[in-house]
Amino acid sequence: MPRYFVTGATGFLGGELVKQLIGRGHLVAAVVRSTEKAALLRTLGVELYVGDITVRDTLRLPMEGADGVFHTAAWYKIGAPATEHLAEHVNVEGTRIVLETAHELKIPRVVYTSTVGVFGDTRGQLVDESYYTEGPFLTEYDRTKWLAHYQVAVPLAAAGLPLVIAMPGAIYGPGDTSALHQTLAQLLRGRLFVTPRGVSFCWGYVEDVARGLRQAMDAGKPGESYLLTGPVHTFEDAFALAARLAGKREPFLHPRPLTMRAASALTALLERWEIYPPIAAETLRLMAGTTWIGSSAKAEKELGWTARPLDEGLRHTIEHELRQLGMA
Repeated sequence: MPRYFVTGATGFLGGELVKQLIGRGHLVAAVVRSTEKAALLRTLGVELYVGDITVRDTLRLPMEGADGVFHTAAWYKIGAPATEHLAEHVNVEGTRIVLETAHELKIPRVVYTSTVGVFGDTRGQLVDESYYTEGPFLTEYDRTKWLAHYQVAVPLAAAGLPLVIAMPGAIYGPGDTSALHQTLAQLLRGRLFVTPRGVSFCWGYVEDVARGLRQAMDAGKPGESYLLTGPVHTFEDAFALAARLAGKREPFLHPRPLTMRAASALTALLERWEIYPPIAAETLRLMAGTTWIGSSAKAEKELGWTARPLDEGLRHTIEHELRQLGMA
């Protein structure tokens, strides 16, 4: 029976991955910072070890002897103030420690969860895995994930680590706690009035993305990257669709990218004076017509991966959110 070591098992994507692995009869070990926050994992039968991906000595025991390692843990907080050091510490150094430990222990298969965000703003182009940029980057998240991808993961793969890199787009679904979840909750409460124009993401339902990680473990070629990017929709259209599915009012203000960039510049000036408006400059910058989009054709062909349509995934997500909000 295969045994897998998973980082980020208490997170949104990692938690779904663990459930799928356990459901298929696999053994799973995970390192968690607190067992109190991992009660569900314990109930599922996960081997829990107290530790942290940035502390090398806490990884060796749970990882040793694993048939494969899934590294899904990451820092992801768009618009959080004073985050540069923490983002690099988790996304870059944490990734280095996890992957180096897997290399030292001769783990036979490793899947690292990167992001389409390492391509920065693709400016409307639907790119594939061969695309490359050195910036500029819009957020600390995509900047530090770029460093982890190209300065940590790729060199270690070249050095012999049997590594497959998975690159999701925007992940949504029941249990999300990100800004996408918060925006959807605002919509369901009737408090979402604005969705900016021109912003486009690839929308991947969490169950599909987690399945893609499993398929990358089973069928991915070491040294290769695979975009696990769902269907492309603008932010404006995605939340208009969500409003129709939920029977709610659609947002009616749609500022153009130029307006969002101006708002971002003004907010950045205020932040330098330690004045923090409700929406951070980084968030406004990301919402200024950015396209984080890529083609999943390679993953579909080589891994057999598929992603469900946005309306199907949103229906499940909205039903869950309405129950959580006591509105079902």
